[in-house]
Amino acid sequence: MFFVEVVLPLSLAKTFTYRVSEAEFHFIKKGMRVAVPFGKNKIYTALVIDAHENAPTLYEAKEIHQILDEKPIATEIQIKHWLWVANYYMCGIGDVYRGAFPTGLLLESETIVSHKPGTVVNDSELSDDEFLIYEALHHQSSLKVEEIASILNKKNIFPILQKLMAKDIIVLEEEIKESYKPKLVRYVKLHSKYESDQGLNELLNALKNANQKEIVLAYFQINASEKKPVTVKKLVEVSNSTSAVVKALVKKEIFEEYYLQQDRVSFNGEATDKQLQLSEAQETAFTSIKNNFSEKEVCLLHGVTSSGKTEIYIKLIEEYLLTGKQVLYLLPEIALTTQLVSRLRLHFGDKVAVFHSKYSNNERVEVWKQTLENADKAQIVIGARSALFLPFANLGLLIVDEEHEQTFKQTDPAPRYHARDAAIVLANFHNAKVLLGSATPSIETYFNTQSEKYGLVTITERYNNVRMPEIVLVDLKDKHFRKRMTGHFSDLLIEEIAEALSLGEQVILFQNRRGYSPIIECLTCGHVPHCQQCDVSLTFHKHKNQLRCHYCGYSIAKPTHCHSCSSIDLTTKGFGTEQIEQELVSLFPKAKTGRMDQDTTRGKFGFEKIIDSFKNREIDILVGTQMLAKGLDFDNVSLVGIMNADNMLHHPDFRAFERSFQMMTQVAGRAGRSEKQGKVIIQTYNPNHNTIQQVTTHNYIGMYKEQLYDRQIYKYPPYFRIIKLTLKHRDFDKLKEGSMWLYQVLSQNLNMPVLGPEEPAISRIRNEYIRTILIKIPQNLPLGGTKKTIQKMLNSFEAVAQYRAIKVIANVDFY
Repeated sequence: MFFVEVVLPLSLAKTFTYRVSEAEFHFIKKGMRVAVPFGKNKIYTALVIDAHENAPTLYEAKEIHQILDEKPIATEIQIKHWLWVANYYMCGIGDVYRGAFPTGLLLESETIVSHKPGTVVNDSELSDDEFLIYEALHHQSSLKVEEIASILNKKNIFPILQKLMAKDIIVLEEEIKESYKPKLVRYVKLHSKYESDQGLNELLNALKNANQKEIVLAYFQINASEKKPVTVKKLVEVSNSTSAVVKALVKKEIFEEYYLQQDRVSFNGEATDKQLQLSEAQETAFTSIKNNFSEKEVCLLHGVTSSGKTEIYIKLIEEYLLTGKQVLYLLPEIALTTQLVSRLRLHFGDKVAVFHSKYSNNERVEVWKQTLENADKAQIVIGARSALFLPFANLGLLIVDEEHEQTFKQTDPAPRYHARDAAIVLANFHNAKVLLGSATPSIETYFNTQSEKYGLVTITERYNNVRMPEIVLVDLKDKHFRKRMTGHFSDLLIEEIAEALSLGEQVILFQNRRGYSPIIECLTCGHVPHCQQCDVSLTFHKHKNQLRCHYCGYSIAKPTHCHSCSSIDLTTKGFGTEQIEQELVSLFPKAKTGRMDQDTTRGKFGFEKIIDSFKNREIDILVGTQMLAKGLDFDNVSLVGIMNADNMLHHPDFRAFERSFQMMTQVAGRAGRSEKQGKVIIQTYNPNHNTIQQVTTHNYIGMYKEQLYDRQIYKYPPYFRIIKLTLKHRDFDKLKEGSMWLYQVLSQNLNMPVLGPEEPAISRIRNEYIRTILIKIPQNLPLGGTKKTIQKMLNSFEAVAQYRAIKVIANVDFY
């Protein structure tokens, strides 16, 4: 009897054994996919992780349906890494497999298939089975895989579907994706023959038409007052004529029209050689990184904002590519990849592959296969955290940029891994090196450099000796007292915005809350409308005129009177990005404002559209939430305003100060990235707060030491590891009882601090009540053993009949 051990893409902690024939046994290798029956009548794509001859004792092994691959599609190192992730982050190996594989490689009987519109199919090229499916999809727009199986009267149809997918005839359901084209802006310039003085006289004499003369004069006027290219739109506005007249002038060869796109910089071939001249500071950093790599596996590059870290990465990547190794470049935010990919493609051409969850299935499968085969196209892979799970053949270097970002930690669904930590382990398996980069490293990482576990390289000056932005604090208490506030803007901020706009520069305003205002309150009885299913007040969104819950999406129309006492005196409290945008319109009616938060960047390309129009200088003032803090690069921003620094500082989280410091420093780093020194204005009620003072003096070390001192006293990372258990159930009393039971078992069996069971700040979401338990593991105790003990207790918790319905989620290193 021959057997294979497989992982199923389900949230199960163990592997399953299936029976194979002798021929199959010799053919199958680790990392191939097989189609297997599971449960009564479902079929899944499972991954083989071992082949052996031991029959399972607890159940009768079923036979596999079919082998789906001719050669392994996952590597051994990869499977080893998955097992580590499953073990360390306390989740099922099935979760990791499901999270790692692109859905295109994970067909199952529930998958929905539809016909790809607009593809021309040559009937003669299809086999009979393929043709039957193709025809069936003409009669019915989409079918489940199990329905197709019954049409063909076959059990195994995965291979047929895979062929059809490869031929681009069918697509999986979740794939109807649009594609983004950056907006082209039409510009005009004077034809080159009229550039001399005598050419100008000829030109003015040649123009008989009054309208045309008007436009040419308007062109000179705009050109003199603004030192930037003239758009057709602007020209038509100033001269009060029509675009038809401009067209006529282009025909006469008086104007030339041209379009701008792609990085908004007219890119000429010769720039590539010049660009890679590193400055002295960069050169020093570059050599010391290489020296560090000879002794240590991990190195932290701590360079201030805009110190040119990307150039150093590019240099390093070049060296690793020469040795024939692959490079993985991780970014915290999908939106950042667009900016970076264009920069890297200028250097490395088509050696760059991109992998993240907004790509369609077929694209992801393609990148997967290229990485596996170590193809030329995938020598450098750029991606968000999911790119960690690709099947690298020969990985040499991992770069984790902006390593402090909390988006590297996956919150839901499992595996709840932290990409930075998982990357370091992956590199270890591959014998590769890791470079972490950040202007404001997280405290754990910095702690590791101080204890000599990681190397540390620091750059203290900005690229080209641009000065650090000047940071000005505005005391809101004082301004309110002296009646110097207009809405949420202090007089100083208004003056500075006006000045920046008059110089034709752009402004970024930062407010970490979306919507118009977070609370609507009745002035008569004090009633505040709450969400029916969650424990939060509803946020007012003005442009849709509705109140909505930011946790479950529940929404109601804006009430005209109080629901409790019917009074009509309703007032809004607090403010979000929408409200600031509206105040700007009344303060600066001429300026164009834009807003960047979750509501405006909903679609796949919402983000790129806003960034593009900001780079094109169509937006003068951009208001946004923390999306703005990520490492974006705008060269024309001279002023950054932080509307209220306090709501970040007083967040109920042990990392609040560290996060606020990082957030404010990063937002401030968006100012003055080219020649001119930028300015940052921070409005706060508490200007003497230590953290805010540390931001103004760019004092990272001060913040680090102060925070470490606190962390040690209150038993937080980096001195203690934290595991957070979240329990959810619809029945309040049952949850209370169950969480108490679990807490008592844990605290009796573990000799370390166990805190809880605590109601979180938001104690009910989507009608489920929530309780949390925190387990703090000191540095000197073994982590693996403790986790095993905890897992045993969780298993026994599940075995208690009345608690089986309570969901327990384990989140390791949840920060």
